[in-house]
Amino acid sequence: MSRLELKENLKKFAATESCPVRNIIARFSGKWSILILCILDRNDATRFSEINKALPDISPKVLTDTLKLLEADSLIARKVYAEVPPKVEYSLTATGKSLMPLLYGLIEWAQANSDNILSNRRRR
Repeated sequence: MSRLELKENLKKFAATESCPVRNIIARFSGKWSILILCILDRNDATRFSEINKALPDISPKVLTDTLKLLEADSLIARKVYAEVPPKVEYSLTATGKSLMPLLYGLIEWAQANSDNILSNRRRR
C-alpha cells in the first residue's frame, strides 16, 4: 500500500459519522455485548432471565440497554409472546450469526494471549 493510499484509508477513521470502528464495531464490542452474543449463539431462543443468570454481575438495566442496542443494530431479534406474564425471547439474526465466527476468532486470540498481556500489565 502506498503512502497516499494509507493516508486515504486512515481518513475514514477520522470522520466521526462514517468511521466503522466508532459507529459499528464499538456498538458490539462493549463490556457485555460480546458475552450476550455468545450466550445467544449457544441457545436458539433465550429469555431475559436466562441471560441474566448466565451473567450474574450485569444489572437488569444494563442488560436491557445492551439488548436494545444489539436489537437496534439488527444483531439480535426480540420476540414477545402474548402470554401472562409476558414472555420475551432473544435470538441472533442472520447478521448476528455472520458476526460470530469473527468474534470466536477474537475470543481465541484473547485466550491464547491473555497470560502474556496480563503479565505485561502487571509490570507497568
